[in-house]
Amino acid sequence: MKRILAPDYDLILENEVAVLRHVRPVVNGRLLTQPHVEVIQNMPARLELRYTAPALQDGRFGLELVEENERDRLWLRYWLEDFPKDQTLDSFGLQIAAVDNLRAYLRQGYTSWDGSYYVQPDAMIDFGADEPRPATGYAMTQILPRNGRGCLIIGFDRHDRYQQTFAFDTRQQPCSLMVQTWWDRKDYGAMPRCESERLVIFTHEQVEEGLREWARIVAAAAPIPPRVPGEPLTGWCSWYNLYASITEENIQEYLQDAANVIRHEKLPMRIFQIDDGFTPEMGDWLEVKPQFPRGMKPLLDDIRSSGLIPGLWMAPFMVGNRSRLYQEHPEWVVQDRVTGGPLVQMRFYGEFRWHKRSEEYYILDTTHPAAFAYLRQVFRTWRREWRCQYFKTDFMHFGSEHGPDRAHWHTPGMTRIEIWRHTAEMIREEIGDAFWLGCGCPLWVPVGLVDGVRIGRDAGVSWQNGASVKSLVRDLAARNFANNILWQSDPDCVLLRDRFHYLTEDEVRALALYAGMSGGVMMTSDKLSELSDERLRLWRLLLYWTHSGCDFPLLGQTEIVYERNLEGRENRRQPGVMDPVAVQVRQPRNGDDTGVIFLFNTGEEPVHRSYDLAQLGILGPAYLVDEQGVPVENSKIESISTTLQAHNSELIRFKKI
Repeated sequence: MKRILAPDYDLILENEVAVLRHVRPVVNGRLLTQPHVEVIQNMPARLELRYTAPALQDGRFGLELVEENERDRLWLRYWLEDFPKDQTLDSFGLQIAAVDNLRAYLRQGYTSWDGSYYVQPDAMIDFGADEPRPATGYAMTQILPRNGRGCLIIGFDRHDRYQQTFAFDTRQQPCSLMVQTWWDRKDYGAMPRCESERLVIFTHEQVEEGLREWARIVAAAAPIPPRVPGEPLTGWCSWYNLYASITEENIQEYLQDAANVIRHEKLPMRIFQIDDGFTPEMGDWLEVKPQFPRGMKPLLDDIRSSGLIPGLWMAPFMVGNRSRLYQEHPEWVVQDRVTGGPLVQMRFYGEFRWHKRSEEYYILDTTHPAAFAYLRQVFRTWRREWRCQYFKTDFMHFGSEHGPDRAHWHTPGMTRIEIWRHTAEMIREEIGDAFWLGCGCPLWVPVGLVDGVRIGRDAGVSWQNGASVKSLVRDLAARNFANNILWQSDPDCVLLRDRFHYLTEDEVRALALYAGMSGGVMMTSDKLSELSDERLRLWRLLLYWTHSGCDFPLLGQTEIVYERNLEGRENRRQPGVMDPVAVQVRQPRNGDDTGVIFLFNTGEEPVHRSYDLAQLGILGPAYLVDEQGVPVENSKIESISTTLQAHNSELIRFKKI
């Protein structure tokens, strides 16, 4: 990427995809005023600038650009030296005053549940002045050009120390972009300077492959290499069928049923996981409800004896206000600087209380030595005494969303991410080589610790009212690139049953195939013996697909529509799916293997689509095959064409010539 340093030291970065104009320092979310710029070094492969300003007193803001010519990457880092001791440092970074040639940008969510999607600023031209906009993303962004092809990636390489945000201001044209490192008032007394992680900037010809390149950069920079299991995480989970209404009796019933069907049908299912419902309150993780009279260890032993890996659910950062833990140790939760009481992360004041008594949920303060020791003992007990081998930890965003302006921790001086990561490292230490799935989880912080990450919201039982349909369709596409590079992606449990839901036959099949095409974690909650022969064949296919992933060859290439938000409220618009037809491709792994093209109309009207194979990343002509891989007569193709009704899909199998 070409850099331009104007006579007034105004910094501009440009290439064929975008122009980033007027790169300037930001401290605590505000531009440095009256800056004086000094060029420390200006070489072909390296530029270093130093900024001073009245607000910094005797301090300095540094900026370094290093060109990696052999890979055509630009590395950027910024820092503060001698920041005034009488000032609070919450964040620092850079503002790009104008991003030219921007058609759309990737708003990358922070956790499993807050969504990742492309935003087209022009589509928000009629938004009201006070209407919320999808502005702030995390870790990285991707810029798609108005004119030209390819993409520009801007992203940090490490994510285990700081939260890092990318905030676009779409109210101005061209849009501005503010990139910030959240220092969270971390103690810097003994540090030579407050320094950001490295920010990499590069272009790529392909949208999804460009994202994969960034994921590989993150994997290489991670202090612990990513845990990408050699075998996929597949199996059964109790939540989406039994929900919190579980007992030892019905778990035993479903276990026996699953073991029999798995053995008879030779299904490659490995895990049997008991979800929420066996503990009395969030936080009381060593207590068990009376519905489990033998406790959990004998039940996990039964699962293991059946030939499956036993798993349990937990929300380690979550503390209910009516838990024994909180009643006995109220000092173990994070305090709210605003109210002076516990920081309330979630409230349930009405009828729904999760089959529990708590109305409020707090954050376990793992900077408190006693609270940290308690959580360590929980995981040690579950792993060593109960012999749990698969951990699904939920609501993992607790404790990572709040900075010191809101959260008061027992031990100050660390960033929110350092606190979270320190806790997660302890969990991995205690569970050893057990499998670990992070749910409601920061996406990039746990790289190297977790085996899998949920990429969307909970699976639901209806198209319109459940969050799962819109979340799955939207978030799987924009997060697919990280699968099997940083962790296994988990699209959540696949619904297979014929009843007790509001989905049509076509919708069930389409959603299952869409999730299965990703080739990540593959779980179901349904009673296997009750599945029809057709649904069992479908489930077998999805399990077979876990050995490789898919591509979204048209990611980001179509216009964006705005629709209801995920809760169905119409008074606020939410960025939805782009073109209603989602296209996934599974390339043949070898010359004799079958490739798959999956077309899914997620919209509300019939559509017709035609694609050249080259447009889908399939090089050269191919021929169609049936379910057994046998060629269909006279079926040589160089393009495909289909008409799809609303919520319908088509699966096309092919082999390359």
